[in-house]
Amino acid sequence: MSAAAKILVVDDTPQNVKLLADLLSAKGYQVATAANGNAALEQLAVDPPDLVLLDVMMPGLSGYDVCGKIREDPRTALLPVVLVTALDPQQERVKGIEAGADDFLSKPINQAELFARVKSLLRIKRLQDEVKTWNAKLEERVREQVAQLERLGRLKRFFSPQIADAVIAGGEEALRAHRREVTVLFFDLRGFTAFTERAAPEEVMGVLHEYHQLIGPLVMSHEGTLERFAGDSVMVFFNDPVPMERPSEQAVRMALEAQRSFASLGAAWGKRGFELALGAGIAQGYATLGAIGFEGRWDYAAIGGVTNLAARLCAEAKGGEVLVCQRTMASIDDQATLEPVGPLTLRGFAQPVPAFRVAGMK
Repeated sequence: MSAAAKILVVDDTPQNVKLLADLLSAKGYQVATAANGNAALEQLAVDPPDLVLLDVMMPGLSGYDVCGKIREDPRTALLPVVLVTALDPQQERVKGIEAGADDFLSKPINQAELFARVKSLLRIKRLQDEVKTWNAKLEERVREQVAQLERLGRLKRFFSPQIADAVIAGGEEALRAHRREVTVLFFDLRGFTAFTERAAPEEVMGVLHEYHQLIGPLVMSHEGTLERFAGDSVMVFFNDPVPMERPSEQAVRMALEAQRSFASLGAAWGKRGFELALGAGIAQGYATLGAIGFEGRWDYAAIGGVTNLAARLCAEAKGGEVLVCQRTMASIDDQATLEPVGPLTLRGFAQPVPAFRVAGMK
């Protein structure tokens, strides 16, 4: 830093200014000069140096006055200032410290002392500049992280957390259409259509709110991706956008936990005359996944026969049942107790479909 450092020499005596300027220039420093305090402050405002050599006794603003103004300005608050005085240094030191000076030189100037003090203060200035740069970088990183958290918060209002996290990590690339094997879980309420025909709209909304409050946390805890709430129908898929080792097992465990949790909610509804029960269907297979919609409103969807199969199995399930397809059964046979209930004739499928009821986990 010393080779490029700029030093401002402030003194009302031309001979003193020339002496200091010549000495410092010979050592490779850039030198600027000012003949009084006001001129010095004007230069500081336009082009702050790296260090100021400041005479104490000057007409108008004294060195103490100038030093105090330097410290009041946030831009120069840490600028090294050396007071140069022909007065008794012991008496002037307290005044200089109170004004904010970093060091002192006595007149006549001792060259070795001058260079030593300048070198020492410039080293401190360099360290201060490095810390300032680090702080600026840290502040920028904090701003970026805060902005990222804000974007993540906004995304989580529209997407499942896994999708929001994937978008934050990988950008919009994470939403592009792709093909992957997934396990799809459907829920819906038995008796919901009849309930909506006789219940007040406020009652229907209240029931749906309680139902969604039950299902939503289970989706999160089992790391599923919620595709949609559509009235009483809920679709969740597993293994995308975040791959998992045993997606079908996760889906079955979530479905069973939902049935257990629903028992108390269904009983409470029954006391109010709402005869509702929960059915669940699970299928495993390949689907095309990605963002669908239009600018301003996007959803993340799984499209394919596997979603239709899960929905049809859910429609066949009685209240309290979890039905799975044959492929799902093969994936969880060592983990769950299963009972065959098919083949079932399902709407949209040309051939009867083997199906199995999940009795519980082994």
